[in-house]
Amino acid sequence: MSILEVRNVSKSFLDYSNEWKRILSWFGFNFKPKEEHVILKNINFSISAGESIGIVGQNGAGKSTLLKIITQTLKPSNGKIIVNGRISAILELGMGFHPDLTGRENVYHSSGLMGFTRPQIDAVIDEIEDFAEIGDYFDQPVRTYSSGMGMRVAFGVATAYRPDILIIDEALSVGDAYFQHKSFDRIKKFQDDGTTLLLVSHDKNAIQAICNRAILLEDGFIIKDGNPEEVMDFYNAIIAQKENSKVEQKSSEKGKVETISGTGEANIIDIKLLDNNNQEVEYISVGDSIKLKVIVHINSNISELVLGYMIKDRLGQSIFGTNTHYLKEPIKNLKKDNQIEYLFNFNANIGVGSYSMAVAIHSGESHIVDNYEWRDNALIFQIANPNKNEFIGTSWIAPTLEYKINS
Repeated sequence: MSILEVRNVSKSFLDYSNEWKRILSWFGFNFKPKEEHVILKNINFSISAGESIGIVGQNGAGKSTLLKIITQTLKPSNGKIIVNGRISAILELGMGFHPDLTGRENVYHSSGLMGFTRPQIDAVIDEIEDFAEIGDYFDQPVRTYSSGMGMRVAFGVATAYRPDILIIDEALSVGDAYFQHKSFDRIKKFQDDGTTLLLVSHDKNAIQAICNRAILLEDGFIIKDGNPEEVMDFYNAIIAQKENSKVEQKSSEKGKVETISGTGEANIIDIKLLDNNNQEVEYISVGDSIKLKVIVHINSNISELVLGYMIKDRLGQSIFGTNTHYLKEPIKNLKKDNQIEYLFNFNANIGVGSYSMAVAIHSGESHIVDNYEWRDNALIFQIANPNKNEFIGTSWIAPTLEYKINS
């Protein structure tokens, strides 16, 4: 059974020529609005218990509006939401907090609005205070808080009791690195215990590390719903799509979905991993010396060409990336039908597992401007450990060891 269903949900905000017409429209008077702003259009999806969903999209896509409708702080213009469980949400920093009340008083106030009794709040108030770690400020007015301090208290309230559905809208990006780690540890524990998660974030690594599904909104529509890596690759492509001639996805021979975007002034015609004998390889040992060979064809005159690559793990999280801009080796003033062969040499000092390589050609520092071609999952390779250099993690950082015994 679905724990959450969103059925044909649309949301519009109406502007009237004066406020009297707006108020009278609430009572059934049929005044034509001066302007209608359509935010969401026929949104449909369902979520099973225990799923972790990332909601992504550019600013103005409708993400926050959708979450407010799900939590019933906004009513949809059309459609309905069916919820089978208790929701706990952090939608906006300080939302529901009164600035003149202390953090402690706001905990009682907010928790009461969530339906908890005074004895229930008494039982967790010390835990919330300890989790927030803001010291004496817990008994100071919230108006004296920094945004990070407010987020700490809000997160403590939202997670004091394990909810059936936890919704977080970008709030964790405000906290310091220590508290982000602490918060994500609690989120993962809730996931292990069966909590359903809805997370809005622009952090690609967070979405791919935490979520098993992602939904991409664009102009109020769902344009992609599926595997987080595929959705985030497509999202990154449409960010750079302002002048792109194409954004497409296709299945590779290895079963991965390759995302290709670009304007087409240049394109990648070959990409290979080679060993020291210049033989193409797919299986590589930890620490091996390898080469990335990329051949680029120029289709029209361009003033600058930068080639970059990114190694990603099986979850799509970035392991290492660089480009010829960072290496201070861009190529200037290329002519139509020029062909460039690149060769990057490096050691595969990464952990055992399956990895993919993304490559991009563009001008300047990144593919956001002049994205000639960008390929995610351009090739797949495996790292093995036949030499049994035992270690844990995604990086092989071989240490040297010294010690002494003092008697």
